[in-house]
Amino acid sequence: MKRFVIIVLALLVLACGVYLSYHYWIHRYDSLITRAATQHHLDPVLVWSLIYEENHFFFPWKRGRNGEIGLMQVTPAVAHEWATDTGVANSEQPISVNAITLLRDPEHNIQIGCWYLEKFHEEYRDTPGREARMLAAYNAGDSRVTEWNRVGPGQSPLSEDEFISRIDIQSTRAYVTSILSRYRSLKAR
Repeated sequence: MKRFVIIVLALLVLACGVYLSYHYWIHRYDSLITRAATQHHLDPVLVWSLIYEENHFFFPWKRGRNGEIGLMQVTPAVAHEWATDTGVANSEQPISVNAITLLRDPEHNIQIGCWYLEKFHEEYRDTPGREARMLAAYNAGDSRVTEWNRVGPGQSPLSEDEFISRIDIQSTRAYVTSILSRYRSLKAR
């Protein structure tokens, strides 16, 4: 009987350790997320939810199938666009050295990802269900969102649900609904 109690206690301690370690791991960048999101007029909870979807364990070195890198799974092309747009490419210390190294750095990755997401935030500012469109554009590209969002002359804009139902790429639809579900769940707490 003593042996059973010891085994149960050991498993309980191990489970608590794993839980606390995981909790630390997925929240260790919260201050970076909050700072970058606030700077780019985004909700930090939305950005955190996007990172969780892209990178469940918050590994800054993660590489995606299509060349995306880091926490927010940003492409080198977006990093170059950010460097040009923000003037970093022309500064005294050009960042164009190596986009891959830059994107593996959590602070730069979150900064660039938030900069990119803010572009869609501005574009869909007055649109109902703006977050769904922002996330779809982040995942599948703005030109696809323009197509999915199209309505006839004189018709009112699509609701969020109508827009999501028009997303014809299953992985993007799942991406958007998963992030929105997590985001709303966290906001409700």
